[in-house]
Amino acid sequence: MTPADTGASTVVDAASAASDSSASSDSRMAPGGPGYRRMSFALFLAGVATFALLYSTQALLPLISGDLGVTASDASWTVAAATGGLAVFVLPMSALSERFGRRTVMTASLAVAVTVGLLVPFAPSLPALVALRAVQGAALAGLPASATAYLAEEVRPRALVTAIGLFVAGNSVGGMSGRIITGWVAQEWGWRVAVGVIGLVAVACAVAFRLLLPAPRHFTPGSLRPRVLVRTVRDHLANPLLRRLYAIGALFMTVFGGVYTVIGYRLAEAPFSLPQGLIGSIFLVYLVGTVSASTAGRLVGRLGRRGALYLGAGTTAAGLLLSLAPSLPLVLLGLVLITAGFFAGHAVASSAVGKTAQHGRAQASALYQSAYYVGSSAGSTVGAVAFHSGGWAGTVGVGVLAVLGVVVITVSGSLAARRQAGDAPVKALSLSR
Repeated sequence: MTPADTGASTVVDAASAASDSSASSDSRMAPGGPGYRRMSFALFLAGVATFALLYSTQALLPLISGDLGVTASDASWTVAAATGGLAVFVLPMSALSERFGRRTVMTASLAVAVTVGLLVPFAPSLPALVALRAVQGAALAGLPASATAYLAEEVRPRALVTAIGLFVAGNSVGGMSGRIITGWVAQEWGWRVAVGVIGLVAVACAVAFRLLLPAPRHFTPGSLRPRVLVRTVRDHLANPLLRRLYAIGALFMTVFGGVYTVIGYRLAEAPFSLPQGLIGSIFLVYLVGTVSASTAGRLVGRLGRRGALYLGAGTTAAGLLLSLAPSLPLVLLGLVLITAGFFAGHAVASSAVGKTAQHGRAQASALYQSAYYVGSSAGSTVGAVAFHSGGWAGTVGVGVLAVLGVVVITVSGSLAARRQAGDAPVKALSLSR
């Protein structure tokens, strides 16, 4: 039967015309349109501040261990506490953003986080440092989910993956610059001064963010009633696709958190024995993450969402295995691959959450961010314990298991989609009867 016989061409033409009409009347932002560059740069700076603050102690763990007289696994709690605080508070903060607005919550979150960041250098002990970092992580919880929801509401759907990729790219720049700055500053003046400098950088980013971010035009205030929040969360968790995306985000971040929490210890030991400044400079490989995150939209366009996730997982696994070599150039190449694969996979999964959720987008994004940072906390802690007991090979082993989990979940999603596609003609036939 030809398309003319089925009416398919008529449907396609009508859908295309409707799509063109909808795009022309859509008042949301798009690349090249008014406000898009300001919005992109503002959220880029928010991403820089978030990751610079959140992981400000990660490159400094060997120095913190020496100064406070604690082990690597103990010092790793300065990272795990921040990411854990974010994971716990991201859902309540997303509920506040549904009621009071994305821009308001993001501004308040940054203000509190940078204030705590200026107090962190004065922590007298490890418990005090961990407590301050937990508060800082809880404050930063207002950023990730609110930013994703803001973009889903204010940016046209076709530009969403690219816009979120730019926000994630800001994360990578913040993570990179924070670690490089702290590495060189700490080498001269110690870890406390280094963390204080990051706090000042974050203050500048926060001020610029608030001045640049356009006021939302498509936000509709929601309810703060717990019953409404619980129902929304339950709806999202009942969605199989969202559950898979949450698990994928957590597993990708388990790899990333474990690798970058431990890599400083590995490079400080034989056979590398690098000084702190050079160890901090290793994080220049985050630039690769900036590129891979910002090009995630093109990957999805060419390979589809699952194809892009397979590519991200494969690249990450190859980097993990390559990093086992006792050669610094090969270790660096391994870190490049791990970073590229992680940021690509994260950008694809997080943007898919925004597209999949039909209501309560802030809660949908918050659940993803919660899973993501639970993965970071788990990776930081388990990766450090694995390094303590089995060396770098132990940390790589944890990472490989997490990547295999990503592949298994993605395969299960592909099989579920095929089953759905196979059931669709049967349902249509039964309905026609």
